[in-house]
Amino acid sequence: MLFIHQLWINGESMKKTPSCEMINIMQIRAFCQVAAHGTVSRAADNLFRTQSAITRSIRDLEHSLSLKLFERHASGMLLTEFGKCILPRARHAIDELCAIPKIIASVRGKEIAGREFAEPIWLYNTRRLEVFMALFQVHHTQTVANMFHVSQPAVSAALKMLEKGAGLALFQRTPKGMMPTRAGQEIASNISRTLNELRHIPADIAASQGILRGTVSIGALPLGRTRLLPEAILSLLANYPGVNVITNESAFTALISELRAGNVDFIFGALREGVADITNEALFTEEMVILARRDHPLSRSTVSIEQLAAAQWILPRAATPARKLLSQAFGQLGIAEPQPLVETGDLAITRSLLLNSEMITAISSHQLEYELAAGVLVKLPVELPDTHRAIGLTWRQGALHSPAAQALLQAIRDVVSKYQPAPQETESYSLPATE
Repeated sequence: MLFIHQLWINGESMKKTPSCEMINIMQIRAFCQVAAHGTVSRAADNLFRTQSAITRSIRDLEHSLSLKLFERHASGMLLTEFGKCILPRARHAIDELCAIPKIIASVRGKEIAGREFAEPIWLYNTRRLEVFMALFQVHHTQTVANMFHVSQPAVSAALKMLEKGAGLALFQRTPKGMMPTRAGQEIASNISRTLNELRHIPADIAASQGILRGTVSIGALPLGRTRLLPEAILSLLANYPGVNVITNESAFTALISELRAGNVDFIFGALREGVADITNEALFTEEMVILARRDHPLSRSTVSIEQLAAAQWILPRAATPARKLLSQAFGQLGIAEPQPLVETGDLAITRSLLLNSEMITAISSHQLEYELAAGVLVKLPVELPDTHRAIGLTWRQGALHSPAAQALLQAIRDVVSKYQPAPQETESYSLPATE
């Protein structure tokens, strides 16, 4: 729905450029309560609001979504199919905000075991949450004001309302700008996930009407993004042209942060062990091989241990899982880990160096399979022991995937199944949480 509408921060009008309207979190709160209690009167009593205020919130929410969420009966309010469709995500959004007071208490060092926390009414303002996230990202109040077409004092007032509710500072002024305090850092993921849940609601509704649309954001690690992921994306777009795909090629640590914030729907690539709060789905295993250009001196004969030790190496960056596996493999081969001339995780750099020098590398064959198929790169006849890695999908535990994300997940599974001979049953498991 494209439109220009007026929003307000602490009484100041804010004009938003044409976009998809962000759903009002107070209306979502009323919707969840009516769904839970079955009547407007009980919801009003529970929220300490008038029945007319609750009725108005539901009416306005239905108007903004252009559909009915409840059937009105003498016995109460019954959810329509559309209401049932959005209820899980609506509850997730509210639950994320209701978890924040406990986080704040933990930051302040107060005893929280078994303690009941008041509902965080100070967080139930969608625009205020958006201002928080914008300041969290750009660190400059005037820049945030320009983004929302308001004055700088309006942004500061919104921040003050949040800090008053939290009972402590969420940002501090530094030479680098307005930087989040520990409390601000701790609650940012919850706020981000709340906003992302709200953004997914229109796509959920469209999917219930047989229309798949929306945006899916995927963390693309090197393994799989040469052929498997592009093929899956092409399959997705061929079936659902209304979907947009965003890929994020950051390092795994950065992708995990984005995953926890809800900004990345899932990650595709080599699985990591010992990461808290994530679920892994292994799709296949891959081993590392040694590659060189077609006319490399080592490609014309058997390769000795001494030649490997003396070779010019391109290796993954230090401390990465691939580098650790290689270090163990070199040890089993009876040679010290080579001192690399180049350390990189960039495939374009690795490819160019291999084709234009006498360097060699150890890498998954999937990452440079087009060059191998074309014959410009070759595998050296050396087996690297115990370098098998599980490749698959990673997402946040308890995440509600958007319809577009679910479709891309299935497209990846389908593409992988085409290339894996007699695959074993896919294993889905949660890794133990670690600090």
